[in-house]
This record gives sequence, C-alpha cells and structure tokens, in this order.
Amino acid sequence: MHTHRYRILVVGQTPPPFGGQAVMIEKLLLGRFEHILLFHVRMAFSEDMESVGKFAFRKVWVLFTTILHIWWARFRWRTPVLYYPPSGPNKVPVLRDIVLLCATRWLFRKVVFHFHAGGVSTFAPALPSALRPLFRYAYGRPALAIRTAPQNPDDGLALGAARNVVVPNGIEDVRGRVPERRAGPGEPLVILFTGVLIPSKGVRVLLQAFHTVVSSGVDARLQLMGKWGDAGFEAEVRGFVTEHGLEARVEFLGVKRDLEKFACFAACDIFCFPSYFEAESFGLVLAEAMQFAKPVVSTQWRGIPSVVSDGVNGYLVPIQAPDAVADRLVQLAGDPALRITMGEAGRRIFQERFTLNAFHRAMERELMALFEQ
Repeated sequence: MHTHRYRILVVGQTPPPFGGQAVMIEKLLLGRFEHILLFHVRMAFSEDMESVGKFAFRKVWVLFTTILHIWWARFRWRTPVLYYPPSGPNKVPVLRDIVLLCATRWLFRKVVFHFHAGGVSTFAPALPSALRPLFRYAYGRPALAIRTAPQNPDDGLALGAARNVVVPNGIEDVRGRVPERRAGPGEPLVILFTGVLIPSKGVRVLLQAFHTVVSSGVDARLQLMGKWGDAGFEAEVRGFVTEHGLEARVEFLGVKRDLEKFACFAACDIFCFPSYFEAESFGLVLAEAMQFAKPVVSTQWRGIPSVVSDGVNGYLVPIQAPDAVADRLVQLAGDPALRITMGEAGRRIFQERFTLNAFHRAMERELMALFEQ
C-alpha cells in the first residue's frame, strides 16, 4: 500500500516533556504527507523538564534499548533514511548522541539532522581528544541539515552537510477556539511569559523589568506559565517578588496544555520572552502568541529575529537588558493603538510563514529531495 512512498525513520523525543523540540517532532509525525512515510522510534530519556540534559543511570538503559529499537525498526520497516535531532552544546546529551549515532547511523544510506537546538558543532573542543574522532563520525557529513532560522549557528555547514536548508517551525492555528480579551480603559494590562522557568529563558530579566514598569506607574499584571527548572531558582524568584511587594501583581500559572494554554495567550495584552537560552533556536511560544494578534517583546538572540520583526510585530532588545525590556513594555502599555497595530502585523506574519501546513509542506519538499539525489 505504501511502497510508492519514501520511508524515513524518525528517532526523537515526543511529549512529555513539552519542550519545543519534542513538540515539533510530534507535529512532524502527525503530518499527512503524500510522498513520504514516517516511522518513529521514541527517545524517552526525560519525562519532565527538570531531567533534560542531566545524567541518570536509568538513561543508560534507555540508551541501550533505544539503539536496539532503531536496529529493529531499520529492518522491520525498511527505512533507508534516518532523521535525528542532535542535542544542543551540553555534555551529557552530546555523549548520548555520540553513542547512539555511532551505533546506528551506519545502518542507513542517508542521515538527516534537524537542529532544533543550535550550537552542537562548536562542542568538539570541549571533549577529550580521544572522543573527537567519534564526535566527527557521529555528527559529520549528514545528507541533509535543517535549522529553524538563518540566524542560528550553521551547524550543518560546520559539520559538512551535503545540503543545508532552513525550515521555520509551524503550529496549528487555534484562534477562535478560545475566548480573547484586551485590557479596556481602567483595567490592568496583562503581560505573559511562557517557557521553562530558568534564568537563561529571561525570567530574572523579566521580573526586574516588570518591577521597573510597575514603579513607573503602569497598572499591570505579570503571568509566568511553565515549570520551574529547579527549587533554588524558584526560591530566588519568589523572594524577589516578596521583597519588592509584587505578590498581588505576579502570578505563577504552572504548566498549561492544549486549549487551556492557548486561553492564556489569548487573554494577555503583551507577550514577553527575553530569552538568552543556550540552545534557543526559534522561540515557538512567540508564534503561539502571534496567532492571537499579541505584540511581543523579545531579544536579539539566535533565531528569534526570524520570528519577531523589530518595530513591526513587536520589539527586540539586547539580551540580559532589563531596562531595555522595561522601556518597550512601558511604551506598549501607554499606546493601545500600537498594541493593536503590532498584534495584527504579527497575526499576518504568522499566517504567511508559521502555520503547521507551511511547515509540513516544507519538510516534505526537503525530505523528498533526499531520494532524488
């Protein structure tokens, strides 16, 4: 029935946890493609965000069984192409990749690397010299390298990819399925952040900026949606909120999913994402806010400028610059018409470039080209 379709084995994490990479692999697997047929071996090294990138003895067993599953899948489903999302520049996941890829990539005629996390190509010098040849074998010379934005590290070029392309992420358009709101006259402005609550996602920067915004006289509320990275940082953040008397203005929403999550996007006035995360490559949450016509404030970091056009659908500021974040938030807070104009521009950009259909079409085109070489 499917013999006319090109077969590809996708090896990757799907939710949980609900990080951007896992979400996009799930969306890829759910695509309806005319010319390619995807099979899946799920990586299950982490079931929550706290354990991502960290060593655990359980993961050694998972690594071994994942390799066995890949061997079985290669012959059971006759898949000549391996699709794999390399890790970011983090020691534990890089070592995992080296073991897994050295044990499996020789089975496949061609390998695709999709760099949802950026920067792994720079990590070789941090490894012991004995491991560097294995690093080169594991990651070197893929048939196709995909990154999510042109501003991201060009790992494909550095690793000698035969073909190197950019495919932006995309999400389904759920506007109209949840109620939307905007702050009316005399109502407090709602500023939303979504992501793992860790320093490099800009949480500390945002809180410092929000304190400045409130001190300037803006009536605003800050909502932070996501899971804490660790207990120590949670204590620090909650201490900051208490110290500056922000308890009535800052709300920690925890983890929200599906329509409950999108209802939070639809109910905010500004989306703020001051990330400088080490492996940031796209900022999927920005597109999630843009679909609801929300203006955004984010950073000049990695692939974020491919999503946010400074001065068009929001503002971009330098990383780790709370005063600059505060200035842009105050500007948007004081200009309801500007919020509407930028939000509508973001909605148009989303519809033109970041829909799930656009992502699926681009992925099928690039993957099909592997079989035409």
